[in-house]
Amino acid sequence: MSELFWTESGTGRPLVLLHGGFLHHRMWDDQIPAFAERFRVIAPDARGHGRSPNATEPYRLTDDLAALLRHLGTGPAILVGVSMGAATAVDTALEHPDLVSAVVVTGAGTSEPYFTDPWTTRAWTGWQAAMAAGDLDASVEGHLLFAAGPHRALDTLDPDVVTRLRRMARETMSKHAPGEPNHLVPVHDTWERLPSVRVPVLAINGSLDSPDHLGMADRLTTTVPHGRTHTISGTAHYPNLEQPDAYNKTLESFLHTL
Repeated sequence: MSELFWTESGTGRPLVLLHGGFLHHRMWDDQIPAFAERFRVIAPDARGHGRSPNATEPYRLTDDLAALLRHLGTGPAILVGVSMGAATAVDTALEHPDLVSAVVVTGAGTSEPYFTDPWTTRAWTGWQAAMAAGDLDASVEGHLLFAAGPHRALDTLDPDVVTRLRRMARETMSKHAPGEPNHLVPVHDTWERLPSVRVPVLAINGSLDSPDHLGMADRLTTTVPHGRTHTISGTAHYPNLEQPDAYNKTLESFLHTL
C-alpha cells in the first residue's frame, strides 16, 4: 500500500492532480469538485509535503506516484501538475509510461530545471538561504515571491489566494528542519528523452510567471511530439488558484480532446 496521503473524489477516467513544491493537495480545492462530476479525481500529497510522511530513505517522486497509481488500480491516468507536480508528471511519462494517458503542466518542464533569469535567480537564492538558516517566516515569504512573479508585488494579488498559499507553505515547511538529509534521488536525462513521450501534453502558463518557468514549459511542449500551450493572462506561477474558472475551462477543453 502507498505511504502517501491522498484524496479521491468522483468516478470515471482517472485525473491525478499534483501540487507544487512545499504546498499540498489543498491547492486543488477549486478543481476537485469541478472535475469530480465526470472524473475519478485523485490528489496526493508528495512525500514530505502536507499529510504524507517525510522521507527516511532514498526515493523518487515519480516512483512514489507510480506506486500509488498501481495501488489504486487506475491504469493510464491523466496527470495534471503545477511546478514540482508538473515535473513529476513529466518524469512519470518518461519512467512509467504505462500509467500515463496525458500530461498537463504549469510552470515547469521536467525535474531538471535551470534558472538564468536575474529575478528568478535572486528569488531562488534568497528563499534557499532562508530555508538553510531555519527561518520559517522568511522561507514562507520567499516561497510566496513566485506566486507574484517578477512583474507584480505580492500585495496586488487576491488576499485569499496569498493566505491559502502561505498556510500550505507553512504547514509543509514546518515538517522539515535545516540540515536534514535530502533523500530525493534525481531522474536523469529528462530533457534528452522528451521525444519519447507519445501522449498529449498541454502547458497552461500564467503570462506573468518568470521567463525561466515559461521557457521550460515551452521547451517541453515544442520537444514532445504532441504538445501545445495555452496562456492565462494576469496570472503567474499558480493560475489554478488565481483564476480557477479560466484554468478549469482550459483544462476541460483539453480533456474533451482526449
